[in-house]
Amino acid sequence: MKDVFIYDAVRTPRGKGRKDGALHEVSALNLATTVLNEIKNRNELDGHAVEDVILGNVTQVGEQGACLARTAVLASDLDEAIPGLAINRFCASGLEAVNLASNQVAGGAGSGYIAGGVESMSRVPMMSDGGAVGVDPSFTFDNYFVPQGIGADIIATEYGFTRDMADEMAVESQRRARAAWDDNRFEKSVVPVRDVNGLTILDHDEYMRPTTDMQSLGALKPSFKEQGEVMPGFDAIALMKYPHLERINHIHHAGNSSGIVDGAAAVLLGDKEFGERWGLTPRARIKATAKIGTDPTIMLTGPVPVTQKILRDTGMEISDIDLFEVNEAFASVVMRFEQAFNVDHDHVNVNGGSIAMGHPLGATGAMILGTLLDEMERSDRETGLATLCIGSGMGAATIIERV
Repeated sequence: MKDVFIYDAVRTPRGKGRKDGALHEVSALNLATTVLNEIKNRNELDGHAVEDVILGNVTQVGEQGACLARTAVLASDLDEAIPGLAINRFCASGLEAVNLASNQVAGGAGSGYIAGGVESMSRVPMMSDGGAVGVDPSFTFDNYFVPQGIGADIIATEYGFTRDMADEMAVESQRRARAAWDDNRFEKSVVPVRDVNGLTILDHDEYMRPTTDMQSLGALKPSFKEQGEVMPGFDAIALMKYPHLERINHIHHAGNSSGIVDGAAAVLLGDKEFGERWGLTPRARIKATAKIGTDPTIMLTGPVPVTQKILRDTGMEISDIDLFEVNEAFASVVMRFEQAFNVDHDHVNVNGGSIAMGHPLGATGAMILGTLLDEMERSDRETGLATLCIGSGMGAATIIERV
């Protein structure tokens, strides 16, 4: 198996995922071409430079349908001989695109790839694809399906996380994100989104609310309490599966859950020969990748078993990892990860996460991998792990090491 290296990683800023967001007038196609062109131009790629472009995007309908990855290749400055593949592993789609490309290179199926993801949540609403996982009674009844937010609240109830604990983590995510932007920690990776005239539409993460404090969060109502306790009564469904719980403690709300945003990200990876051919210096080696299925009701515990799996596969211990990016889909997801591995929060999401900056579903996995690499270089750390929980009960993870 060949060694696989990351040569570059870029992302757009995250725009608020609603009609008054800065990126609402920018399609997912344009977001994707922005990062593809940046990868091509700043690495001086030409012709049939990479074997494939693999992009994750979750809601593959409307303008995000019809193999958006191939459409983006044709709309970009890349050579038309390069194909495109759109994949969907829900929230981990962007990371899974990188992992798939990495394993292709490792196995000899091409020397270089561009992989990443894109999601325009302001233009293509989440779950507008009408997938069976949420709407087909023959599936939902048999699998005790509940919405993700209630799954996050089940984690909080099962593992003893309080509303104050979740809010404290959210405030810290906002503080860290603001500090990272003030310190220009994202300048290597963030690519401004511009209009057809070359004027900047957005050059910073728009969703952040740096003035957030415990008092402002305390005024917010739990987002999933009514869904759980009032008809259709998802709490009752969940408690049938987890009868040892007396009730579900609803602690999550808009302030301690990930934000709905628009954005795209791309990673350039390849073997040693690819880098030599294009005169590129590798920034990190992809040491291992992993994915796993988990309980589909509680749904969001995947980062724990997938990390256990990737550590077993590599013969590593959790103490061998210097930095962690654990997607902040909900506060309880990160708290459970830290609890399970006794990891200090000082080593997790040190530049903030999706609670502060937002979670553009198909792009987030590639975004946090790039953030992890930038921080490893900035703070002179050697090894990092990126992991995400995934809808309907899955987990994905990647370990990288600097070279």
